[in-house]
Amino acid sequence: MAGHECHHCRQWVEAGEAHDCWTTTETALTADLSEDLKEAWERLRETAVEFGEQRIYASHHSIMFSRKVCYFFVRPKTRYLEVWIMLGRAIKAPQVRNVMKGSKAKFANLVRVTHRDEVEAPITDWLREAYDAHDSLLARNHRKKKKKRG
Repeated sequence: MAGHECHHCRQWVEAGEAHDCWTTTETALTADLSEDLKEAWERLRETAVEFGEQRIYASHHSIMFSRKVCYFFVRPKTRYLEVWIMLGRAIKAPQVRNVMKGSKAKFANLVRVTHRDEVEAPITDWLREAYDAHDSLLARNHRKKKKKRG
């Protein structure tokens, strides 16, 4: 029997069998969450939907929230939700567990959420800031690329 193990999802794929482990759904990613985490997820999603027009979709192990590009995403874990917020600055606050440089214009700020009650200010403020700053961050990044080329 010829085949291989997918290096992303570790699933065995028979030779000639179609396999796409990147395509998933919100339901599939949140199905095994505890009740507290499901409620926290629902509150995060509801909060983001109130901001306005955007695209919400599942990709691999994450649920993405984007306008033209992703402004935050959630990775459901067994004991918490990893919430990565893309801003033009690093957030210095006790809720922020890690900050990574995402691009020349953006920082990815990691917040862990374990309960619905945590989905309030300042986390909701940062999400709103990321949604609102989306266009200016794209423009700032685009200007820097044009200067390098010219």
